[in-house]
This record gives sequence, structure tokens and C-alpha cells, in this order.
Amino acid sequence: MGNAATPRALSARETSVTVPAGSVTLDGTLAIPDSATGIILFAHGSGSSRHSPRNRYVAEELRFAGFGTLLLDLLTTAEEAVDDRTRELRFDIEFLAERLLAAMRWLSTESVTRMLPLGLFGASTGAGAALVAAAREPGRVSGVVSRGGRPDLAGSALPNVTAPTLLIVGSRDEPVIELNERAKARMTAPVELVIVRRATHLFEEPGTLEEVARLSRDWFVRHLRGS
Repeated sequence: MGNAATPRALSARETSVTVPAGSVTLDGTLAIPDSATGIILFAHGSGSSRHSPRNRYVAEELRFAGFGTLLLDLLTTAEEAVDDRTRELRFDIEFLAERLLAAMRWLSTESVTRMLPLGLFGASTGAGAALVAAAREPGRVSGVVSRGGRPDLAGSALPNVTAPTLLIVGSRDEPVIELNERAKARMTAPVELVIVRRATHLFEEPGTLEEVARLSRDWFVRHLRGS
């Protein structure tokens, strides 16, 4: 990732955590700055993990703004090995949403996060899972951001989302723009679609990921701090 700004300073110490999800545990990275005003749970996209450099960059910028972050592997190591061959789990939105709901339950029981307003940040297929999870727990989720996401994969859950939702898409990611427009039309929650100029699907162009981070920060500041 060549366009990320140099970190200004350590915003919070990262801690490795394990999150129970049914019969398995999921690996995550939790970081809570002092006097945190919210917690953002990241839902990674197809073939990605908590080590995604793009999501890590956005997470760091959110921590500078006073938000805690949880970057979570939605698949176990064994499941990732299967998915690398079959690509079936990354598009199993119901399965991924259940993993996010498990993480949300875990955050609601941990002493450092249970009182914090919750936001969801989803990328690619993770955005569909985030919206399904938000629809299932409307009283728990205060805001959702989708980066280059597939909100359309949330299907029949879309009208049930109540959390204010920001859809961010690159201007050169034309098929995904259309999918986001269709999803937006089905939603009843407050929703905005922002097109980032010159950006392709992964926001690798200079300045585009910084724009994603700025838009995300402003959205969560607006909707989580008023919770």
C-alpha cells in the first residue's frame, strides 16, 4: 500500500485477542485509545484478514480520532485453507454475519468495550455481512461504513438496517457502483453513497485511501459520539 500517510504517533497499543464464536475461536487485534468514544468492528472482505494493510491504515486513523478498533479474522486457519480452494465461505454472508454477531456479543461483555457505542466497517463481501449483523441487532449498532463493499449481498436484510450507513465506492469501480446504488435504493435507514474520484476497487491510487479514512472518521464521529 503505497499511499498511506506516515503514522503520526502510536494511537493505542494493539493487543492480540481471541473471540469465541460457537465451537471455534477467532483471532483478533484490539486497540483502545485513552478515553475512547466508540469501538469499530472491522469485517474484512473476500480473501482478506485482520492483517489487511488497507483496513489497518483506516483503523489507525480511526484510533487517532478516539475510537477503539477490533480487526478480526472471520475465518479460522483451517477454514481459510478450505476457502482458498473453494472460495465458498467468503460469499457465505449468513455465516460471516454470525461471526460478526459473536464478536459483537464479546465486545458487549468486555469491561473496556461494553459501554462504548459500536460501529461496523465492512470491506468487499464483509460489508454485506456487516449490514446483516446490523439488521439483526438494530439497538446495538450506531453506524456502518462500507468500503468498496457488496451491500447488495445483505439481500432481504437491507430494509431492516436502522443504523446510518455510508457507502464508499471508487469512481473506477463501475460494477460495484451500480450494486451499491441498488442496495441504497432498498434501504430505509439514513444512507449516503460517496464516490471517491480516480479510485479503483482497492483504493490503491494516491490519496484515495486517505479519503476513505477521512470519510469514515467523520461518519463515525457524527453517529457514534451522539449515541
